[in-house]
Amino acid sequence: MEKQKKKKKGFLTAFSIIFILIFALGLLSHFLPKAEFVDGEIVNGSGVVGASLSQILLSPILGFENAIDVCIFVLILGGFLAIVNRTEALETGIKVLVKKLKGRELVLIPILMFLFSIGGTTYGMLEETVGFYALLSATMVMAGMDTLVASAIVLLGAGSGVLGSTINPFAVGAAVSALPEGVDVNQGLIIGLGLVLWITTYLISTFFVMHYARKVIKKKGSTFLSLRERKNMEAEYGGHTSVNLDKVTLSKKQKITLVLFALTFIVMIVGFIPWGEFGINIFDKTTGWLTGSPLGSWYFYEAALWFLIMSVLIGFVGRTGEKQFVDTFIDGADDMVGVILIIAIARGASVLMQGTYLDNFIIYNAAEALRNVPIIVFTPFNYLIHVVLSILVPSSSGLMTLSAPIVGPLADQLGYSVETTVMTLVASNGLVNLITPTCGAIMGGLALAKVEYSTWARWAAKVVLTIAIVNIVILTVAMMIL
Repeated sequence: MEKQKKKKKGFLTAFSIIFILIFALGLLSHFLPKAEFVDGEIVNGSGVVGASLSQILLSPILGFENAIDVCIFVLILGGFLAIVNRTEALETGIKVLVKKLKGRELVLIPILMFLFSIGGTTYGMLEETVGFYALLSATMVMAGMDTLVASAIVLLGAGSGVLGSTINPFAVGAAVSALPEGVDVNQGLIIGLGLVLWITTYLISTFFVMHYARKVIKKKGSTFLSLRERKNMEAEYGGHTSVNLDKVTLSKKQKITLVLFALTFIVMIVGFIPWGEFGINIFDKTTGWLTGSPLGSWYFYEAALWFLIMSVLIGFVGRTGEKQFVDTFIDGADDMVGVILIIAIARGASVLMQGTYLDNFIIYNAAEALRNVPIIVFTPFNYLIHVVLSILVPSSSGLMTLSAPIVGPLADQLGYSVETTVMTLVASNGLVNLITPTCGAIMGGLALAKVEYSTWARWAAKVVLTIAIVNIVILTVAMMIL
């Protein structure tokens, strides 16, 4: 009699990983020194407030409140994509693209990753990438690759730009503005350092993604995804890989739909770039009539409204009836509920950190530890400390606001480069946001691509480690010579 095969245990889901982290943070708060308060204000770095059971349990729920703008955007994005998919314009357009690139599909990877990285370095493109996971998953699967390649293109592409932020107001801008008076920085040096970090990280990321994509094409199938993930991928994105591409053509309505689809994302990107920061004010008095805010001042509510408007316009072009439009839009929004749950629950960790003052405690004590180390150790130590902290506070603007007012002046007092210190904070936060489970955009995007977080973490580990080593070398050299 054959021995019964042992059932292989699966890895934890994204939900379980986040919940475990939240409970671990709550437990940790009871083993650290207790905070001291003077006139109702906490004495910085004195300690933390122990989390109550209700506070721990409520934090994922409060994550919805904290991430409501992103959740609404993703919900409407789902409806928008469903309306576009109903026209079959996107599906047909992908087939036409694959047909034209036959044998040269790999060229898409460096081009797309560079485009995403531009969005990352200029305005911190992250949550806005969620919709691209589904789009590129369909494209890559049809081109003979898998959804892990699609996820890597989006995440490492945009992430390399965020890590090497040059003018990103949510990272570099937030850090510089948080520095106290008297601590001056050279913006040119910050942009130069950001450019070096951006390009080196982009090249490393592209190398790893191209190497893996070639293996998938050569093996004619995914070489890293689990059997369950491959089945989910095939069910979601593999239904059209056997179509005869020679007979595929776009109708006039589908061409118009694709133009409108591209225009939707282009306008969104233009809307998010803070043009006023660069002295460009041409949009201020001419573009606010539709969404209430001019291009350059958009955030997720304005983007959500824009996607809703374009959904209606694309539905009109596709001659979708009122009932069909509403049903399709609701179905698309419904498909995003799981993504929204992950995004909101991931924010719960940050909510708990703030409520217990754990983030404040770590920053102040880290700064004290940095005070007594030599210059050659200062940057690597600072980088690693903020890698740990960024897992708990993935928001770049949140971390910069917390950390820059403490670490920046410390570097200035010690005679070290404040510019390098600022970019160390930005780069370490950007590194963590390539892999952390507390980043809702990562977890939500992977859910759309049908890639489990544990799979992504195992695949991306080598990439992230390589990037970290190169970052530390660049920043340490910069600290020594600036």
